[in-house]
Amino acid sequence: MFSRFSFYLLLGLPFGFSDTAFAAHAIALHGTPKYPATFTQFAYVNAQAPQGGELHTSGLGNFEKLNPFILKGLAADGLQYLVFETLGVASWDEPDTVYGLLAEDIALASDELSLTFRLNRKARFSNGDPVLAEDVKYSFDRLMSKSAAPLYSRYWSDVKQMVVVDPYTVRADFKRKNHELKLVICQLPVFSRKWGNGKSFEKIILDKPLASGPYVVEDFDLGKHITYRRNPNYWGNDHPTRRGMFNFERITYRYYKDALTRMEGLKAGEIDLIQENSSKNWARSHQGKRWDQGELVKQLFPHSNGAGWQGFSMNLRRPIFQDKRVRKALWLAMDFEWMNRQLFFNLYARSPSYFSNTELAATGLPNEREVKVLGELQKTFGDKLPAEIFAEIPAPPKTTPPNSLRDNLRQSRDLLTQAGWTYRDGALRNAQGLPFRFEMMLPDRLYERIAAAYARNLEKLGIQMDYRAYDAALGQRKEENFDYDMTIGLMGGSQSPGNELFDYFGSASRDQPGSNNIMGIADPVVDELIGRIVQAEHREDLVTLVRVLDRVLRLGYYIVPHFHSQNHRVSFRRTLAQPSVLPSYYRIEEWAVETWWMKPKSQETKP
Repeated sequence: MFSRFSFYLLLGLPFGFSDTAFAAHAIALHGTPKYPATFTQFAYVNAQAPQGGELHTSGLGNFEKLNPFILKGLAADGLQYLVFETLGVASWDEPDTVYGLLAEDIALASDELSLTFRLNRKARFSNGDPVLAEDVKYSFDRLMSKSAAPLYSRYWSDVKQMVVVDPYTVRADFKRKNHELKLVICQLPVFSRKWGNGKSFEKIILDKPLASGPYVVEDFDLGKHITYRRNPNYWGNDHPTRRGMFNFERITYRYYKDALTRMEGLKAGEIDLIQENSSKNWARSHQGKRWDQGELVKQLFPHSNGAGWQGFSMNLRRPIFQDKRVRKALWLAMDFEWMNRQLFFNLYARSPSYFSNTELAATGLPNEREVKVLGELQKTFGDKLPAEIFAEIPAPPKTTPPNSLRDNLRQSRDLLTQAGWTYRDGALRNAQGLPFRFEMMLPDRLYERIAAAYARNLEKLGIQMDYRAYDAALGQRKEENFDYDMTIGLMGGSQSPGNELFDYFGSASRDQPGSNNIMGIADPVVDELIGRIVQAEHREDLVTLVRVLDRVLRLGYYIVPHFHSQNHRVSFRRTLAQPSVLPSYYRIEEWAVETWWMKPKSQETKP
């Protein structure tokens, strides 16, 4: 739930919690929020959008639970942003700003060691009960307990406690100053103490959630579909962060085994829209009678999202990947230009960085500010820093002339030889005679074609890479327990990354089941940089520190980086309408579900 945003505080005017507290309707990292306290709606919504109708969208694989906060099982799609609300919500047209929702006002103590929330007295759970401070504390305590997925206790590990001040006021006390933590706590999802009727939290599996969101679970059939119905008594209809949003009367997620059967579902009229992540499918499958007749519309929606990172990710917990020379050899073996030309219809750009498509990506030689940080790290960590850290950051290898795959593979061969791997008896072998062989775990069969292209290149080096797409449930269990050699890892892009970096790259998350540290990174230099990033108080410091982190991670050669697109690719029914103003930073499915609407019959364009 946190991969989309990082949230930060803007101190406002004196408010009245105490002589040392300040409050604001909105919180941001730098400058002032785009929308003042008197705003009535976000610019990217249509406040006059008609309400009603049903939206049918899709999920892949399976779902096994209605509690998205526990580790075991797959949660139903849509739960977290349709049913559960948070203390604050993000704006999609400014990089790092959150506006109060359940929390009407937010007050930061002068020592920055506590944050006080005054709750909106209009907020109600779906059973009509008011949202009280006790519910906020209950939600926090459950999420920080061993009953919940470990993501939450890691993410808020520096929150000491949640204290009830009065029925509508709750305070978060911090163990230490943390520039981002006191802001990210605004994303605490809140649910009723009555949810589950007294069951222990890990046993609340199929009880319909009791929360304050615009929708309630109406009906479900495990692994097949789930339907949400708009709460007719939703408390937030006129809230400025909700006006013009959540316009469908019902939203149903139909589940499909894979993307191919989902596409057939779109053509058959079972679902109303698909975001297409496959360039091949976009070019070849999103066409035909339904599109020719105008029943389906094919459209690109541009965005300014950070690309984050995606790539073939090596599991350092496996001995075969622990030598950096081996990892760099594998890094050299991917031919992106061939893939883009032959497989992707030249729709992608290479992602050189862990923070591609943002100003956070390291480029060229370190600048003066980066050199200063690197010098400080060198004094502390010495040879734990990569030897080439002060040199120009290497870009992913190319195969366009004068470069070639042959030259890249020659470099790979030399590195492998240095690492003790030589070709004999039909395979690349180590000193013990064991062949270089591993498996890549794929999240979906659509990735088979890029895995196959990569495997062909590795085969030229004498390396055998098998690849396999597991079903969703088994694949999730293997990922949670780090039971793979290589997989396709990814992290959503952010304009201001922070605490989530601990989960992806921090040493403490390396052996924590369910963490996002899929590569098994445990590096004190990385830990130090992340710690400094979350404490950064100025944008220029944050940018500098993230660029240095990018250099350190890239020189570890933990992934073979993939590619990104600057457009969302969507096919949808002509009966659906969208706001005329696009947000800047958004996920297409959440944007569609939250802001689109059903056209009145009189406005439908006939095919």
